[in-house]
This record gives sequence, structure tokens and C-alpha cells, in this order.
Amino acid sequence: MLPDHLSWWHLSSSRERRFDYEEEAVTHSHVAGVMYKSRAIYSHKKAQMIGKERAIRISKYLSLVLRHNPAAAGVTLDGEGWVGVEDLLAGAARQGFSFTRAELEDVVQQSDKQRFAFSPDAQSIRANQGHSVSVDLGLTPETPPDVLYHGTVDRFLSSIMSHGLEKRSRQHVHLSPDVDTATRVGSRRGKPIILKIDAASMHSAGFTFFRSANGVWLTDHVPPQYISRIVE
Repeated sequence: MLPDHLSWWHLSSSRERRFDYEEEAVTHSHVAGVMYKSRAIYSHKKAQMIGKERAIRISKYLSLVLRHNPAAAGVTLDGEGWVGVEDLLAGAARQGFSFTRAELEDVVQQSDKQRFAFSPDAQSIRANQGHSVSVDLGLTPETPPDVLYHGTVDRFLSSIMSHGLEKRSRQHVHLSPDVDTATRVGSRRGKPIILKIDAASMHSAGFTFFRSANGVWLTDHVPPQYISRIVE
């Protein structure tokens, strides 16, 4: 079963569109004296939103295919998670979701978390981490910082404090190098709660850590005794 955040594929971004329309209505009703200027501002914002929406759709599609379900694009990942760029583009088009090489490059380059990477010759692409399909990313164990962080939300807190952080369907637990990154991760699901991970003690106890190409720290499990909540 795919993670909840990948159930987007059959949904439209209606909330973003509704926000645009409400903004237009408010602008017209309260600033009637500058109607034409208001329309121009609205049109510009909507044009920006369409570009952002397109990038988000492509990024989520890449996460689906490169992390969880390559068959969704009719492609196969190699043992290290790579797939040919042209194979990906052709496969996506066959499944009814076409995008260009230029759009793909923009999404990879502009991703704030650097979720994806091109091979050195730019002919292949893979996800940097987060796989639920079995791949070998070729990572070597590293010594982690003394403290790492994890962003979550309240509905998961009780389970985490009882059982620790578990990788579940993914290959690893994901940990952030700083509070700001963990906050952004937690915010994707609601009001973020930031957990502090005693990585130094874990490493001393024999736990293995890896660092992905985009700076995410990875480990198999974080037991509850190494977790504490940061209270703001």
C-alpha cells in the first residue's frame, strides 16, 4: 500500500484553485475603484500558480514512480534505483501524463529538498531516498552529528514515543540535520512537532547511519529512549 501522501493522482488541486477564485472575488468587492488593476494582479498570480501546480504534479509523479511504483510509468528501476530519462518520459506519456525533458530538469533543479538526481551523464534519474521498493543507493556508513531531528505531527506522537521511529514501508527512517528542515517536513502534515534524536548515543550503541545525496540522514530504527520532544 502506498503512503497516504501519494493518493493525489486522481485528485485535482481544487483547494489552490478555490483560493485564487476567492481572492479575485474579495479584490473586486473591496477595491472596486481599481478593478482593472486588480484583475491584472490576479491574472499574474494565477499564471504563477499554474506553473507551481504543474511542478508539484510532476514532482509527486516522480516520487510515485522512482520511489514506490515504477510500473505506474511502465518502467523498471535498476538495482541502484536508476531509470533512463527517455524511458521515463516515454513511459509517462504512454500512461497519459506527458512532460518534457526541460520540465523534468526544472523540477529536479528547483526541488527544495533535492529529492531526485541525474546520473553524471544526465541520461538517467533516481530518487535520492525514500524508497519502498528495494534498491541499493550505494551509501556508506557515516558518523552522524551528535543531534538529529525529526518533524512529525500530534497524531503520530504517542506511537513514536512508545515504539520509536520505524521505517515501516520505506527502507530507512529519515532524520533531518537541523530544526528548520525538520519543521518543513512536519508542516506537510499539519502543525509540526519537532523531535530531537540523540544520534551520538545511538551511534555509540552500534546503530548505523547513512547520509543521502541531498543531506537526509538515514537509519533503520530510532528506539524511544533516544527521542525527546522540543517544546517551544
